[in-house]
Amino acid sequence: MIEGFRTVVGHRYRIIGTAADGLDLVDAAFRLKPDVVVLAITMPRLNGIEAARAIKTKLHKTKVVIVTRHDTPSYFQAAMGAGADGYVLKSDPPECIVEAIERVVGGEVYISPQLSGECLSHLKRASEVASKLRLTARERQILQQIAEGYAAKQIAGALRISIKTVSFHRENIKRKLGVRTTADLTRSAMELGLVPPPEPE
Repeated sequence: MIEGFRTVVGHRYRIIGTAADGLDLVDAAFRLKPDVVVLAITMPRLNGIEAARAIKTKLHKTKVVIVTRHDTPSYFQAAMGAGADGYVLKSDPPECIVEAIERVVGGEVYISPQLSGECLSHLKRASEVASKLRLTARERQILQQIAEGYAAKQIAGALRISIKTVSFHRENIKRKLGVRTTADLTRSAMELGLVPPPEPE
């Protein structure tokens, strides 16, 4: 996917960095301070919606374009609520990515022409989207990594926090979501769009 972006975007814009997962992407963005970040929603360790939220919170001038296969209102609302400036579907023609970058650099918002009217009519303000999720940004980060099978020690290392803090957040997440087991947490992560559902066999 990254090589595909290089081919489509690289002839017009200078690509100053790439990342393999969401945490690395946020670190790279903070370090490089790019004009535009292009990212997917489904990424390991930190999904694209949470990555977009983190980037926009700290880098107010950086534009974020999300490229995804998700064409449902819930993903679109969450992405725009996190501060995304552009939303492109993977099924869009490749030139749509370039057009999206051009539009957001010019101060506009770009939305895939394939998105249904239902998506647009259900668009909510960022605060409303965030309130529905109930969890804090840190809790969503930890929930995603739990659902991806990471142990508390691994999560602590990735997020630069203590194992005790991870355990504290885990119990808070269970309490807020009304769940008890790791399987319940994984299902909740899927329902919130933090991790994709398993592929059908």
